[in-house]
Amino acid sequence: MKNLIIASTSTLFGLGYLEYLLPTLENHFKNVNTITFIPFARPGGISHDEYTAKVAEAFGKIGKKVIGLHSFDNPAEAITKAEGIFTGGGNTFLLVKQLHQTGVMLSLKETLLNGIPYLGCSAGSNITGLTMETTNDMPIVYPSSFQTLGMVPFNINPHYLDPIEGSTHMGETRETRINEFHAFNTQPVLGLREGSWLEVRGEKIILKGEFSARLFKQNQKPIELETESDLSELS
Repeated sequence: MKNLIIASTSTLFGLGYLEYLLPTLENHFKNVNTITFIPFARPGGISHDEYTAKVAEAFGKIGKKVIGLHSFDNPAEAITKAEGIFTGGGNTFLLVKQLHQTGVMLSLKETLLNGIPYLGCSAGSNITGLTMETTNDMPIVYPSSFQTLGMVPFNINPHYLDPIEGSTHMGETRETRINEFHAFNTQPVLGLREGSWLEVRGEKIILKGEFSARLFKQNQKPIELETESDLSELS
């Protein structure tokens, strides 16, 4: 039975790292003593050790120990033995490349299907979809595959931004980029705004948080989904 929190972001403006989610995470990881952290996305190029220390400080506030996956000789095996798992944000291309290279992608999928509680933020949320192809990140490395975990039957676009009224910016909007994706791909895409997350329990997928999400389907007008919407039948 799947047991996931899939969040758009780890940090809201004016709050500390994971602060807005801590009450939810305290319940989500209530039966977990140690969380295995996957630091491969390395935001800003920070080291695995620096990233793990940052995460450990946040989870320490709810009495949880954190250990970085990079510290294991066999990371794929370590995932299968994890009590709880968190994949942080950063660069999705780098994250997916390393997950495939180390064999962690397959072991992570099998572990999550067995019900181990998981938190993903940003890049860590991207990988819960069918593919990573709706990431916002620069392709700084070349992964062997764009295939990801498929924990939900759609793709995710974290940090979804609406067009700013009156803006003179001439670049593509997020909606334009997703329409480009749908010129070649059929799966739905969920634009997940800052401060919102998905709660996955088994096959039940519920939108949580303060804000609505924007759902895109090929050859259809996008629609707004209010918080507490059920996305379980989305395909």
